[in-house]
Amino acid sequence: MVVSIKDSVRLFGISIMACCAVLVCHLFLNYYLDLTEIADLISPQAQQFYDAQVMTAKVVCLVSGGCLAITTVVMLFFYIKHYIDSHSREIGILKALGYSDVRIAKGFSVFGLSVLTGCLAGYLLSFLLIPGFYQKQNEEGYLPDISIDIHWILFFLLVILPAVIFGLTAVFYSILKLRQPCVNLLKGIVKEKGKNRNTKDKKSFVADMKNAVIKSRKTLVFFIVFSSFCFSAMIQMSASMKDLASEMMGFMIFIIGVVLAFTTLYIAVTTVIRSNQKNIAMMRVFGYDSSECKRSVLDGYRPAAYIGFVIGSLYQYGLLRLMVDIVFAGVEGVPEYHFDFTVCFITLGAFIVVYEGIMIAYGWTMKKIPLKRIMSE
Repeated sequence: MVVSIKDSVRLFGISIMACCAVLVCHLFLNYYLDLTEIADLISPQAQQFYDAQVMTAKVVCLVSGGCLAITTVVMLFFYIKHYIDSHSREIGILKALGYSDVRIAKGFSVFGLSVLTGCLAGYLLSFLLIPGFYQKQNEEGYLPDISIDIHWILFFLLVILPAVIFGLTAVFYSILKLRQPCVNLLKGIVKEKGKNRNTKDKKSFVADMKNAVIKSRKTLVFFIVFSSFCFSAMIQMSASMKDLASEMMGFMIFIIGVVLAFTTLYIAVTTVIRSNQKNIAMMRVFGYDSSECKRSVLDGYRPAAYIGFVIGSLYQYGLLRLMVDIVFAGVEGVPEYHFDFTVCFITLGAFIVVYEGIMIAYGWTMKKIPLKRIMSE
């Protein structure tokens, strides 16, 4: 087996994504199923509020759960491609010994363990939040008190089924990535689209290096955008939850946003540095300092980070407007919602400090890359 269980455990990013997705989805789906059990007890006066709560559960699961599921798939594909690229010689030897693509790809099914671990953690953590969530909903006074029931169908749909699906997805995607000549794998050749361009002296070496890094790791642009998106959308949204929902909901959104933002940013930055260690080592040999190395390797992703922040701001505004103007339209006691520029600018300032601070910190870590070990590989 090419991929070990130890390799799967290292995919903490996938586990965190799956945990957050299941945590949110189980919280609202469990509440939705318990709501359907009291549908016959709803008075005509409370029907509109009941319909709004049902719609809220559906929208949150569809938007948040769907977004996190798509991101988890992208992250899974990224890990598989990165693993095959970094272990191409070992895989090439197996193919040379007669192992088929299908037989090698079966080993990638252990990646489903990362999904299983994350889904199970999210499922269990949701039970810590459900009592407070139900209590807050019961305090509204519009609906009869809702008791907490355990729906085992959700355990199957949110824990078992995703692990099986992601495990099979990892196998089939691995088969596609393994369809290349054995010689290429043994030599560590990575196929890349596009032609090499001779830039001559039109740009500086640092600028050329920056463009080359981005082109070689385009998938990481998605992670940078998603990291900034989570930071922007979740933090701004959490500030609005105090008036629109509850402080508990705001705190939960804040924690999920911060965890997702730092996880995806960590994955992107560490992967970029790890995959460019030899380039960084060569730059240091030729006298480039750490700031120039950082500019060539990391600074090319800065525009993507700020684009992600803008998208996150627009997303949270559009989602909350949808909830207030459509889902809870006509329900008494729902406050008006307007874009909070103060919170936006505060969040932007915090984002600049955090993002640029992390980039500077990782820029300094480039000094610690061991030249002798890198050059001897």
